[in-house]
Order: sequence, then structure tokens, then C-alpha cells
Amino acid sequence: MGTGKTVGIILMVAGVVVLAVASLFIGSGMVSGATNASSTIFGIAICGVLPFLILDGVGVFLFMQGKKEEAELADVRKKEKLLGLIQAQGKVSIGTAVLETKMTRDQVKSAIYELVNQGLFAGYIDWSTQTFYSQDASKVGSNSCPNCGGVRELVGKGMVKCPYCGAELFIPQDAPQTTATPVPPPANS
Repeated sequence: MGTGKTVGIILMVAGVVVLAVASLFIGSGMVSGATNASSTIFGIAICGVLPFLILDGVGVFLFMQGKKEEAELADVRKKEKLLGLIQAQGKVSIGTAVLETKMTRDQVKSAIYELVNQGLFAGYIDWSTQTFYSQDASKVGSNSCPNCGGVRELVGKGMVKCPYCGAELFIPQDAPQTTATPVPPPANS
């Protein structure tokens, strides 16, 4: 459990305890005849209900923020796992990535695009085989497609689609921009 959630729960419990203690203490004064009904209600409102509302309001806010932070951290951990999986194995099928990370296919695709935009992943995906490939940035950042060998006119940045095989190449932001004469891939014999 995150710190925000823990502190939030503690504050909510403290608010309930303050309200209960104030109500019992001030209510006992009314029962013994030391205070009248209007004084008791005013005392409980000021010493019990007001602290309860403040403590529980802050507690609920911190609890909700803690839940949000936990969800964001879980998302970051899934992306770390995906990146580590692809980099460790060199190539990973989308199905394996979905199973290992417990993400949907669309979530895996979105996570890869985010990792590329953050400059944390360089490689490509071959949609015909549904496989991610982690590549050295120099290989992906060239004009030659690492999947089919075809030559693109421009390197590009971010995500570039090979015009010959359709592979999506994830090119690092710091890749040099070069131009070349487009050449289709060599024909397979």
C-alpha cells in the first residue's frame, strides 16, 4: 500500500475517533446536567464534526491520490517489464509480450510507442510475423530496413514505416538524418 493511501486511511480513522471522543465527552456533560442541549450541539459541531470533516476530507483526498499513484506505478512497471523482455531476448512475439506483461495487444502497442517517444527503445516490429525486434540504434537509424533490406529515402525520427515490407521502425530521436536513393529489397531466390 502506498504512503498516500496509508496516511489517508489514518486521517479518516482519526477523524472518526475525534468525532466519537468529542461527542462522548460533550454529551456526558449534557447527561450530567452541566450543559444544555444547544451548548452540547454547538460543542459537538465545533469540537467533533468540524475536525471530522477536515481530517476525513484530507484523508479521502490522500487516499485517492495514493490509488492514482499506485496505478501509474503499475503502468510504469509493465513498461519496464516489456522493455526488459524485448531487450533481453532481442525479439519477442506480440503474443508473448501480451502474456508476460498481462497487457492487451493495444496496450503493448501503445506502451512501445510511448517508450520510443521517450527515447528508451530502438528497434522495429514486423507486422507480418507479429514480432518486436530490439536493434542497435545504429542499425535502425540507417536508411536500410533491418527487416527486409530495402533502402528508404529518409531516416526519419520516432516511428517510421518501411515502404517495402510494412515493418514499423522505432528510430531514436538522436539518429542522424540522412538521405539515400530508395532501393527495393533484394528478391528472395
